[in-house]
Amino acid sequence: MLRKWQTECSEQALQKYKENKQHFFCQATPGAGKTVLAATVASRLLNEDMIDLVLCFSPSLSVSNGIKKTFSQILNCTFNGGLGSIGQSLTYQSIQFINDDFWKTLRNHRVFVVFDEIHHCSGSELENANVWGQQVLTKIQGFATYTLAMSGTPWRSDSLPIVMSEYSEPEGQILVDYQYTLKQAIFDKVCRTPKLVLVDNEHLSVTSDEKVESFSSILEMLKQTKTSYQSVIHNQEAMEYLLGLGCKKLAEIRTQSTNAGGLVVASSVQHAQTIQKILSEKYSQSVSIVTYRHEEPLAEIERYRQSDAQWIVSVGMISEGTDIPRLQVCCHMSSVKTELYFRQVLGRILRVNSLIDQQAWFFTFAEQSLIEFSERIEQDIPDSCMFAKILSASEFEVKTQLFHLNENNCLEERNETNLELMWNNTTNINANKNGSLSVFNELQLGAFKQRVISAFLAT
Repeated sequence: MLRKWQTECSEQALQKYKENKQHFFCQATPGAGKTVLAATVASRLLNEDMIDLVLCFSPSLSVSNGIKKTFSQILNCTFNGGLGSIGQSLTYQSIQFINDDFWKTLRNHRVFVVFDEIHHCSGSELENANVWGQQVLTKIQGFATYTLAMSGTPWRSDSLPIVMSEYSEPEGQILVDYQYTLKQAIFDKVCRTPKLVLVDNEHLSVTSDEKVESFSSILEMLKQTKTSYQSVIHNQEAMEYLLGLGCKKLAEIRTQSTNAGGLVVASSVQHAQTIQKILSEKYSQSVSIVTYRHEEPLAEIERYRQSDAQWIVSVGMISEGTDIPRLQVCCHMSSVKTELYFRQVLGRILRVNSLIDQQAWFFTFAEQSLIEFSERIEQDIPDSCMFAKILSASEFEVKTQLFHLNENNCLEERNETNLELMWNNTTNINANKNGSLSVFNELQLGAFKQRVISAFLAT
């Protein structure tokens, strides 16, 4: 049975297509059920003989596989591009490797193309488009009979315009055909109400060249020293404390919902392995681990989805579009501190399921960007993310110095320093990756504290 918003949105999309307009943009909060919406629109178009075939594009194999399953169920046919199939689910990355015969099919048939998480594709024209955006502009736009673009977070960290999107003048606010906000989803009981916990430390002492400096918060320490955020998320004591909060909350939820699970988003494979060891050895938790270096990451995710294991630790594999409804607790320990990534990770624990206890808890550290993201979580499209901006050559150079694409095509912040600091009560002289001494000899922790942000209390 369709949700009310899915029925409304599909009706509006069909109406627009019947008015000979080709493109429809749906912005719906992560976890709301965009894939079911897209499959419903496809089914309606097929039943009314408005299209012959359906193509879906998404940012990762995990999401693509989920789309294939949903479309196969709703369209009641295979959806693998083979003989007798009505369509196919592919990744954006695969577009550049598809042969000419495939594109002839697009030109010679009435094809409905779905773009999931369209914000991954940038460019209003070829000059400002990324690789995926260029493929969409040159090979799909103008050839597809109808297109449906979907995103839960319709903006980009590089401030470039999203491909095939319209913006208001002169404000630069993205224009969408249908919007389903997190507030609406919580009111409709489609999504859980999130509680965000910002962990801080009120007595930090940094020793450098026999000079001792004291700080009352992580934010103050990061601003006034050369210490990087990496030193926070990689610190053993800090990791243990944050994970301990997550384990305690998950145990509480599992007293009623025995199958509830937790997600930890790590910054690297080595970081994920350290986290896995803490969870299993210190907190006696059952833990799966999945990274972009796994030979069969989708199989590992599916095993966790079907199991009752407590935790799954991920590097670049479970961020957006990955559907594991039993996830209800998340520990965000990634080095990526962008609002888009923050909200996509949060979305993994918001999807409502049949369990009794529908709490959603998100734990992270009180770093400036993460504090700001948490405080404005009730804004569906934050003001800071509304504007499409064409970067100048000098601005683009600065961006590329600060960020890079990892092996999984995810935007990551470049490490500002190779420091590997230990927060403890014994003197440590740490060497960085080049073997030279770190700037700081000792960093001591005092009492931890946490601030809870409860969003949407009025609902």
